[in-house]
Amino acid sequence: MTAAEQRGAHRAPDGRFRNPWPDSESHPWRAVLAWYRDRRRHPPPPSPPRGSFPTAVPEIVHPRAAPAEFTATWIGHSTTLLQLGGLNLLTDPVFSERAFPVQWMGPRRLMPPAVALGELPPTDLILISHSHYDHLDGPAVRRLARTQPDASWVVPLGLGRYLRGWGARTVTELDWWQAAESRGVSITATPARHFSARRLGDRNRSLWCGFALEAGGRRVWFAGDTAYHPEFGAIGARLGPFDLVMIPIGAYDPRWFMERVHLDPEEAVRVYRDVSEANPESPRPLMLGIHWGTFRLTDEPMDEPPRRTAAAWRGAGLPGDRLWIARFGETRRP
Repeated sequence: MTAAEQRGAHRAPDGRFRNPWPDSESHPWRAVLAWYRDRRRHPPPPSPPRGSFPTAVPEIVHPRAAPAEFTATWIGHSTTLLQLGGLNLLTDPVFSERAFPVQWMGPRRLMPPAVALGELPPTDLILISHSHYDHLDGPAVRRLARTQPDASWVVPLGLGRYLRGWGARTVTELDWWQAAESRGVSITATPARHFSARRLGDRNRSLWCGFALEAGGRRVWFAGDTAYHPEFGAIGARLGPFDLVMIPIGAYDPRWFMERVHLDPEEAVRVYRDVSEANPESPRPLMLGIHWGTFRLTDEPMDEPPRRTAAAWRGAGLPGDRLWIARFGETRRP
C-alpha cells in the first residue's frame, strides 16, 4: 500500500483534504500577498500579443471516430479532446475568456479555444481534475450540461455538488486510486499534489486528482494539476503502460511559491520518466505538454515552458518523437 492510500492520509480531522507528503501544503494567503508585493517590485516579462502562439487546424471526426481510432486534440491549457474507443472525451473543459469568478477582471486568455464550445462533437465523457477556475469553468459546464445532457462526468470527491448545481445529470466522484467504468471506459483517479479553492470557506473541501483511462485497448494518463510527489512511479506500475500521458509544463514561477502546487519543466520530464520507466519493457508513451500558453497565471515568460521542456527532454536522453509540444488545435495519433 502506498502512502497516499493509507487510511486517512489525505483527509484532515476536520474532513478537508490534504496532501499526505512532507512539506506539501499550499502556501497561506499571506504568502500570496508577499508574492504580489514582489511582483510590483519585479514585474514579470510582458505577455506576448494575443493570438501569437502557433495554431493548427484540428482533425476531429464528427460525430465520432471509429472504435479503433485514437486521437488527441489540444484545445488549450488543460483542455484536450480525446477520440478514443469510439467515444469523445474532454479533460478540464475551459472555454471562458477569463479564469476568474467574474469575466470583467482576472487572468484573460492569450489564445482562444482552438475548438469553440459549439463546434465540439457529441461529448460522451468529461473529466474534471479540481475546482480552480482555470480547470472548472462554470459557464462551460452549464452549457455542456444543457447541450450534452447524456454526457457522463467524472470528478474527484466533493466536486460533484458544483456540477449537479449547474445541471450535470450523471456525475461520478472518485477518491485517489478508486476506479469506475463509464460507457466502456475504465477510469481511475490518481494522486496529485495540489489544493482546491473556489470561494471563501471551501478551501480543500473537494479533492484534486489526475485520471488514468483505458478504452479500446489504449491507455491514457491525464496528470491534472500537480507538483512533484513520490507516487508517479506507482501510477505507471499499477495503471500503465500508457500510450499517451498529458503532463503540465507551465505556471511554475516564482519557484518558492509554486513548487508546492505546480511542476516546472524539468520536473515534468522527471514525472514522465517515473511513469514510463515503471514499464521498462514497453514502448515509451507520447507526452503532451499541457497547462501553458493560454492564461497568464504566474511569472515565467509565457513562451518559456516549451523551450525548457524540450531542453530537459534532450538532457535526459529521451527520444525526440515522444515529446509533443502541440500547436493550439493540433491533433495527433499517439
